[in-house]
Amino acid sequence: MSGTGTSDTVMLPRASARVAGIQKTALAMLVLSGVINYIDRATLAVANPLIRQDLGLSIADMGYLLSAFLWSYAFAQLPCGAMVDKLGPRKLLAFGLSAWSIAQVLGGLVSNFTQFFSARLLLGVGEAPQFPTGARVVRDWFNPRDRGLATGVFNCASSLGTAIAVPLLTFLMLAFGWRSMFIIMGVAGLLAAALWYTVYRNPTDVALTAEENAYRTQGDPPGQRTRVTFAEWKQLFRFRTTWGMIGGYFGTIYLTWIYTAWLPGYLELERHMSVKYTGIAAAIPFAWGVVGGLSGGYLADFLVRKGVSPMNSRKYPCAIALFGTACFTLAAAYVESNTLAIACISASLFLVYVTSTCAWALSSVGAPTNCTASIGSMQNFGGYLGGALAPTVTGLIVQSTGSFVLALVVGACIGIASAASYLFVVKEPITAADLGVSAT
Repeated sequence: MSGTGTSDTVMLPRASARVAGIQKTALAMLVLSGVINYIDRATLAVANPLIRQDLGLSIADMGYLLSAFLWSYAFAQLPCGAMVDKLGPRKLLAFGLSAWSIAQVLGGLVSNFTQFFSARLLLGVGEAPQFPTGARVVRDWFNPRDRGLATGVFNCASSLGTAIAVPLLTFLMLAFGWRSMFIIMGVAGLLAAALWYTVYRNPTDVALTAEENAYRTQGDPPGQRTRVTFAEWKQLFRFRTTWGMIGGYFGTIYLTWIYTAWLPGYLELERHMSVKYTGIAAAIPFAWGVVGGLSGGYLADFLVRKGVSPMNSRKYPCAIALFGTACFTLAAAYVESNTLAIACISASLFLVYVTSTCAWALSSVGAPTNCTASIGSMQNFGGYLGGALAPTVTGLIVQSTGSFVLALVVGACIGIASAASYLFVVKEPITAADLGVSAT
């Protein structure tokens, strides 16, 4: 009996060369589409002054356009996750990529506010499948002990895309004009959609060996199915784990979008930095976000290999990192040194992306296989309710107080509450038996 641990270690299934190749290719394409996803979100913000001038729009009009994406993206999450679980990642991401890329092309052709608003709504709907698809791909192709880092890889596209969006889009805009900038990014997305649909395959479309299937499913509860039913989808809302994930991600994305929407303005208005220096300073924290996203995935896998349960290996880092994000956000509000402020914001974004990666990794173990994208999209719905509110609430507070201090304090308080949601509300994983597989 003393040799049991060694024997178990030796017998752990490994990814075959074929599965390892599929994993690397899928993650590379998910990172590519995720980077395009986040660059496309930023096109309106980068071209803001020129668009207002050319179309005769007010600042309030631009606010409506910016929020249109966030609200449609949030509400599209709920049906989109179920559709990923029902139809598979190959079809849904290809459709989503195509839809949001067409929206980008239309953004370069608009002539008035109504047309632009409609294009931004379509952008939000089209982008909705990206991250639920990533969660399902990781669940489909990776062993539970390898899913954390894989999640970190595809999730780092969000901070990587944000970091490179401003310099890339500024170059395209100055070289070709803002309309061509939109169209170029739309064409790039359509090419990525064609690549994904041509190359990626769902596991059910591949003749896998028994050993390859054993690697993918070892550690998962028995009796897993591939497709979700509407009855199962509805029942996910009955469980405290689902609501704990929704509440936890609300604060995660609220804090993320305070910085995504307002970091340049904060550095210019509150810290009195020049526009030239702001462009450099604002990129530093998001570069740390890339590191945080990868680190969160590595941490989750490390904890699983040390014997921590898959749920706890995700939820505890979520709670601790989100609490740390709140603390550094508070520090950024009150430190006098601009250098220290950038350091605190960098720490905040490092930790919030640790949280984000562990949250998506949580969706790969928190529900049965056929509900992975569904529970992930429910979590993302809660997150982007926070994301949609953050720019507006922050703007109103700054307008009324003349300072970002209270806005950052409010964000920190929301972050602490959401950290508590991960720690105290998220409990055991939802099983197939909990959902009643026999339901029709």
